[in-house]
Amino acid sequence: MRYLALLRYVEGNNMPKLVISGITHELVEDLITIGRGPDNMIIIADPSVSSHHAQLQLAGETYRLKDLDSTNGTRVNGIPATETALRFDDRIRFGGIEARYEQDTPGSQPLPQPKEIEAKPADLSAAPVDFANASPFPRRKEQKDPTHTAIFVGSAIVLFVFLVSMIAVLMMHAPAL
Repeated sequence: MRYLALLRYVEGNNMPKLVISGITHELVEDLITIGRGPDNMIIIADPSVSSHHAQLQLAGETYRLKDLDSTNGTRVNGIPATETALRFDDRIRFGGIEARYEQDTPGSQPLPQPKEIEAKPADLSAAPVDFANASPFPRRKEQKDPTHTAIFVGSAIVLFVFLVSMIAVLMMHAPAL
């Protein structure tokens, strides 16, 4: 049976998976044990889950869920279950823990390994002749405003005269050495 499960995976058929608390467990074994005990294949560390709570047995193309006389029971789509065949998108509750039986989707394949890319400096750093700025904001035009320049120069002269006069006043009142 394990050979059939692996063959389905290699051939590209969707492998079932069990998603528990955001963690995905791909189901590739014939018999999968679920519980709180460390000897289970899928360990759920929650006090509402029995140490040997349930098992999944591969039966043809799907898995059968069997409750192993757990204390808090197993529910499938809200209905108490002792043994049942699972269908994709079934919601399973092991004690107080929610799970979902799903098929593997093409988008869930692992990402390819990153490749190292060598960075090279550009051959030419000047903008091409036909380059057009794609910015939606107009370019700021440099304008020489004689009024602003005159005000700036006048303010600088007034400040300079003020500082020189303050120094002169301080020198007149300074005590002689």
